[in-house]
Amino acid sequence: MKIAALVCRILLGLTFLVFGLNGLFPFIPQGPMPTGPAGQFLGVLISTHYIVVPSAVMVVTGALFLVNRFVPLALVLIAPVIVNILVFHLCMNPGGIVPGTLVTLFWFVVALRERSASSGLMRARNPN
Repeated sequence: MKIAALVCRILLGLTFLVFGLNGLFPFIPQGPMPTGPAGQFLGVLISTHYIVVPSAVMVVTGALFLVNRFVPLALVLIAPVIVNILVFHLCMNPGGIVPGTLVTLFWFVVALRERSASSGLMRARNPN
């Protein structure tokens, strides 16, 4: 489990660092824009520069994963981005869901390894 978590953490770091940097400074050749709602959604994200926010979060968390510092914080910061990736693909572009699913699995492996850092979040509070 320790080696699997290490591999998943490094893969998460590389994935989010590269694609976050690509969101900030496009360097990966892109195919044609998707059609329909997916294309409209991406067009709005790009034209309003909203894409800078999740891309910056991806760069920061990717770096944190790679240097193995503040990994629990990186897990918390990247979780909403992963949820949005999954929801985008489920609702608008189902053909591209495989990478998002893999990233989600990697996230769960790393989160399982770091579960002691978030154990307080999972403790039921005494109502009294």
